[in-house]
Amino acid sequence: MAVPAQKFELAAHLLAARPVPSGEAAWATAARAAAVERLTRMGAPHRRDEYFKFTDPAALVAPEAPAVSHVAPDEKAAFADSDQLRLVFVDGVFAPERSDAVALEGLEIQPLGEALRTDIHWAREVFGKLEERGQDPVHRPLAALNTAQATQGFAIRVTGVVRRPIAFVYERSADAVDAVVHHVVRLEEKADLTLIETGAAASRFSGVTEVDVADGAGFHHVRTQGRDHERLAFTAMFARLGEKSTFKSFTLTANGRLTRNEQIVEFAGAEGVAHVAGACLGDGDFHHDDTIFVTHGAPDCESRQVFKKVLRNGAVGVFQGKILVRSIAQRTDGYQISQGLLLDEDSQFLTKPELEIYADDVKCSHGSTCGAVDETALFYLTSRGIPRGEATDLLVLAFVDEAVQEIEDEGLAADVRERLAGWVARRRR
Repeated sequence: MAVPAQKFELAAHLLAARPVPSGEAAWATAARAAAVERLTRMGAPHRRDEYFKFTDPAALVAPEAPAVSHVAPDEKAAFADSDQLRLVFVDGVFAPERSDAVALEGLEIQPLGEALRTDIHWAREVFGKLEERGQDPVHRPLAALNTAQATQGFAIRVTGVVRRPIAFVYERSADAVDAVVHHVVRLEEKADLTLIETGAAASRFSGVTEVDVADGAGFHHVRTQGRDHERLAFTAMFARLGEKSTFKSFTLTANGRLTRNEQIVEFAGAEGVAHVAGACLGDGDFHHDDTIFVTHGAPDCESRQVFKKVLRNGAVGVFQGKILVRSIAQRTDGYQISQGLLLDEDSQFLTKPELEIYADDVKCSHGSTCGAVDETALFYLTSRGIPRGEATDLLVLAFVDEAVQEIEDEGLAADVRERLAGWVARRRR
């Protein structure tokens, strides 16, 4: 059977497995139908697709989620010391009894299902719209499937500066859980929000977030992805940036059999800033894929992509990053770096950095390197009495810290550094 036929048949199967929700407002029904049409037209993802050639999506579209045992936590919950508004999901379903009451100035928030049943709602301009824009020029079928089917998540409208971060906490209670979550976030002019995401979520997790950042607004995102070794995860974040707006996102991933994180950012207004960063720590049967696409569609904007991956015992890290500069986007400043640190000869770091530039006055660069621990630096540290294991840990932590520095909140950055130190210490034992 030819691959194209397989893609379309699998897409039909995926849509039939989880029926499109009913009883929603006409605009939500139309958005769902458009997502179904997109997936039906493009087909399910396949290993022969250009942007899946490094990552086999078969486990993400298998008929059933795997049964995955829990990892007993041996450290406090991520960001537990920060003052935050906690919204807890258990097996992908919002648990209000475990969550904080929503009472923050400058914030409107409600469950996604309620928003999609409301005839007149601000979310109609965002839900499915940013995901649809992000399908060109690269197809993102897993995101379209999520838009078609997700009923869990939140619609968040930010009208001012929100002082406390919102924390989505994803907990698990069952071994085999197939969770589908979709968040819609809109920041009005000069609004500001920090969003935190933590937890194992599910044995297989599909998460999409659409973020519309208006002129002068700021969105800050920090995420840790759980320690369950056999878990599977697909996430996609679509962001549209207005004039003089800011978007910053950082992800820490430690273990997980298969993780695919996509971030699609579009500059729609001049003088915007977008920083996307990640630190990945993999051990053994581990495959981690960061796929980033930044479109400069306005002048005088700045983008940074900073990704560091530490791999051992046969782990695989993937980075696919693209900067597209349209002809209108003069004076673009685009920076991209991806680096892999291999702690043995069995691991792999696969990269595909891209620049596509149609403007004349730009400053764009990309770099990608892969190698082992610097023996000269290791000798320097050991010659001063530091044991080899501890010296290696110090070099690993220094290697990933460039990505951690992209986190603006020093308290959240300190928590990430503590978790990184814990990971390398556990692997030394």
